[in-house]
Amino acid sequence: MENRIVVGGALIRQGRVLAARRSAPAELAGRWEFPGGKAEPGESEQQALERELVEELGVQVRAMARLAGEWPIRPGLVLRIWTAELVAGEPRPLQDHSEVRWLGPDELTAVDWLEHDRAVLPEVARLLTATDASSAQSPASGPVGRSEKMTRTHG
Repeated sequence: MENRIVVGGALIRQGRVLAARRSAPAELAGRWEFPGGKAEPGESEQQALERELVEELGVQVRAMARLAGEWPIRPGLVLRIWTAELVAGEPRPLQDHSEVRWLGPDELTAVDWLEHDRAVLPEVARLLTATDASSAQSPASGPVGRSEKMTRTHG
């Protein structure tokens, strides 16, 4: 039997990556992940990531490049991480999440990641360091507040 693919997005902006705190299912609630979800039959990994981030966070993204490797979630289910860029919108927790946070390379271990997402952190840290170095050359990139976060408000 072939593994079902779960795509996660390393959404990077100004040297920071977006992390999302799960609110469901109960056994994952309170833990952090790279947002995304299962690819549907006939859907490419890129299409799945782009669809999932609209549904979960209300943003349009462009899937850029897949990180090497895949990480087992449970038998029959593997995680593949794609870098992505924000095309439109500001991420906010809509479905299955209670909070989102932009984390810099030195903040990646500040949240309680799901195990399979935690395994990806060294690669994401390298990407952020490279992004940070290249954006330091660009006057167009503005400052971003430390541990910038957004929480869902009900009402």
